[in-house]
Parts: sequence; structure tokens; C-alpha cells
Amino acid sequence: MSAAALFAPQALAGSPASAATPDGPGGVATVTYNLGDQAYRLPGTGEPVEIAATVHYPKDLGTTPRPLVVQLHGWHETCADRAAAAARDAAEKAGDQDAYAAAGRKLFSWPCAPGTRPIPNERGYDYLGEELAGHGFIVVSIRANGINASSVWGDENASARADLINKHLALWQQLDDAGRGGLVGAFRDAVTGKPRRVDFRHHVDLNEVGTMGHSRGGAGVTWQAADRHKAQWPAGVKVRAVMALAPAYNVMTEDMTAYRITKTPVAVMRGTCDGQVGREAFSFAADATAKSSAAFYRFEIHGANHNYFNTQWSPESGQVAAADDAGHDAAHPGQCTGRDDPAYDPQLTEAGQRQVAVAYIDAFFRRHLTGDKRFDAILTGKRHPLAGVASVDVTADRR
Repeated sequence: MSAAALFAPQALAGSPASAATPDGPGGVATVTYNLGDQAYRLPGTGEPVEIAATVHYPKDLGTTPRPLVVQLHGWHETCADRAAAAARDAAEKAGDQDAYAAAGRKLFSWPCAPGTRPIPNERGYDYLGEELAGHGFIVVSIRANGINASSVWGDENASARADLINKHLALWQQLDDAGRGGLVGAFRDAVTGKPRRVDFRHHVDLNEVGTMGHSRGGAGVTWQAADRHKAQWPAGVKVRAVMALAPAYNVMTEDMTAYRITKTPVAVMRGTCDGQVGREAFSFAADATAKSSAAFYRFEIHGANHNYFNTQWSPESGQVAAADDAGHDAAHPGQCTGRDDPAYDPQLTEAGQRQVAVAYIDAFFRRHLTGDKRFDAILTGKRHPLAGVASVDVTADRR
């Protein structure tokens, strides 16, 4: 085990993590697909879930299949109902629990009421998708609003998210292998919404899949990659790397084997000002990989909170229910604390926090999906990919 304090947010020239040019000419393109807000029903409850995602990819797909990275957001409001959000705030101040619950039901409904836009929680990682696509990956960020609005909780919630990942992977397997399935003709321009034809056939390497899950999405990707659940992966799919970003695990689970990963590299990341997820995120991930023969990394970002990893959840977006979840005290301006972190740290800006996250997540996937060993020094804390104002504690177990 090794640990090092690193600094952010300015990238060092020449650092592999600072590279921003795409692998091949033409830059990055973005499309979306949406097969319906009620594309399928959760087993047991019958509650509706959508099949929708945003895709970032190199415009020039080249001749060699590209590794695929799947991104999955966590639990957050599903419907951009500003009136309901205002009513909930007022009810909270008045201590009116019934009014608070009624407003919450509107914010966490699915599908959303007519005339109310869904919150595009999956778009909160566009910044990461663009970076990874610029380095040659195809990145699919999937929406899970139906699961967020559902009644499934704990391990069942992680299982539902894992199943959603597998449903998307099955669609990509069908598209890549034979140009068939639900994604045929489903792509739309991310800006105009007009149909966009993209020929992904034989351009997606489903033998090199990475997953990144934020918050409850972190529990979902851990469950999906666990040894016990590999049989549920679509044929031809192999998950080679798992990134749990501020993961919200069900720490009351009675069966850790449901999350146990023994042969796949895993990384877990959390900020010291996370007001929602405590340090159990690190210990749970360590327990899940305790018998693993693969690499395990822990990244602790000083001054990072929970929500800034997702732009839709961050105040600068102006989105409904966006908030800074870090702890603050008037006696410590510009500083913050976390749920399990009483010490004050200088708080990172939204952009600064994401820049730190990108540096390590990008390095992790480039190392474990493409085999680029230049990133070993970054992932083990021996090289500083960033220099500036915030520290990151890196712990690496190479096994």
C-alpha cells in the first residue's frame, strides 16, 4: 500500500492525464437515444423505467473497435417541477411533513406530469464523457429516473441499477454485432433532437467495458461487476474496470458476497466534504475487493462534496433541486466539512472538483481498458498529474 498527497487543479504539461486531443482526427460527437419512459417494468413492483442515454464518441471511429464506458448516476429528483421544489422548501421551514411529502412525490415521480420536463441526470457527466471520448472511448451515460422514483431500496436498488446497465449493454451488443436491435434508428442529435445516423457496427469493443457509477450508481456498478452476477452480463460482454464515485452502498446488507469482486480492477473516489456519503464508502469497497487479485485504488479529494461531480446537481446549473451538500460554518468562510469529516478543508469550486475527478477517472480507464502503463505512477500516487490548491490522498493496492 502507498499513499501520497497530490495537488489540483492545474494540469502539468506533458502529463498523460492532461492530454486533451482525441485519438484520431475529427474531435468528439454526441448523440442521445430514448426508447421510452416506460420501456420496461421493474420485476416485483411493476414500476416503469426508461431506456435513455447520452453517447459521447470520437467522430472518427477508425478501424479498431473502441472500449466502451458506461456511466450511471445516483438517486436524485426526477422532475424539474420548480413549483413543487418551492413548496417543499416552504413546507420544510414550516415543519409541515404532509406538505413536504406531497411536494416530494411530484419531484420524484415517473414519468413526469405532462408539461414538466424530466431532469436529465445522465447529462451531469458530459464533461467526463467528452474527455474520455477524446481519448478514444465510446461513453454511454444512462438515465435511471424511473429507478429513482421507484419503491426499490437497498440491495434491490443496486440490483435494479445493475439490470439497467445490462439492458443497455445488450442493446449495444446487438447493434455492434449485427446492426440490429432497439438502437437501430434511435440516435438523435444531442442539440437539435433530429435523427442522426451513426454506424457503430463493429466499432464497439464489448470485451473491454468500463463502468462508472456515482452515489447509488456506485452501488449499482459494484453489484453488476460482482462475481456472483457475471452470468447476467450479455453474451460477449466483459467488464474490465469499475469506478465507484462517492458510492452510496447499502451498508446494512447481510450478504457481502453479492458485491464481492475478485478479478476486476476497482477504484473508489470520495470527497472530504461529502455531506451525503460517509467514509463507509471506502471501507465497504475495500471489503468487497478484499479477496481480489486485481488492482484496487482509493482516491480521497480534499474539499470535494457529493453533488459537484454531477453538473445537473450543482448550483451553477440552475437546475431544480441543485445544491451544495457540503457542511459550512460562518466562522470558516470558503471551507467545508463532510458527513464523517469534521476537519475543515478549503472547498473546491464546481469546475475544480470535476477537473480532479477527470484526471483520476481518465487515468484509471486508460490504464485498465487500454493497458497504458504510463498511468501507473498517477494511480499509485508517485506522479502528480495536477498542481494547485487541493490535495488528493491516493492509496493503491496493486496486489
